[in-house]
Amino acid sequence: MLEKYHDTEWGMPLFDDRLHFEALSLEVMQCGLSWMTVLRKREALRAAFSDFDPAAVSKYDSSDVDRIIRAENVIRSERKIRAVISNAKAFLRIQDEFESFSRYIWSFTEGKVMRYPEHADGNMVARNELSDTIASDLKSRGFSFLGSVTVYSYLQSVGIINDHMSYCFCYAKA
Repeated sequence: MLEKYHDTEWGMPLFDDRLHFEALSLEVMQCGLSWMTVLRKREALRAAFSDFDPAAVSKYDSSDVDRIIRAENVIRSERKIRAVISNAKAFLRIQDEFESFSRYIWSFTEGKVMRYPEHADGNMVARNELSDTIASDLKSRGFSFLGSVTVYSYLQSVGIINDHMSYCFCYAKA
């Protein structure tokens, strides 16, 4: 499961807004858990959160929080569930302001994939100045559960930061 995710999704430049919202939401759900746990629960989370449609999720209320907590095979953290709902509202505001969330998030790198040569050689970090800047901006726009470390993971997953190893076949693709 991890290998397929790595080979087909992780680190590939992403421009679809719904998929950006899914990636952000999965990162929120992952806090404190292994990524494998999130991947195993991904389909159930998609079902619980209307296929991560931010417009639909933004309309959720307390009854939806209760429904999700009772759903099978989801991450049952009320704080995380409420964060995803709140983030959907902030996500829509960004879409309104920038025409798309993708345009907003890629603007931090002027549309370029960031490559850090030292990372490709195995000198990885958990956060950097870019993730600090974006996390701060997201927070100022009403996002929660998205600190710098979580944002860094998100930037890796959506291909804004290429942290594939230099010998990985995906390094040149991203």
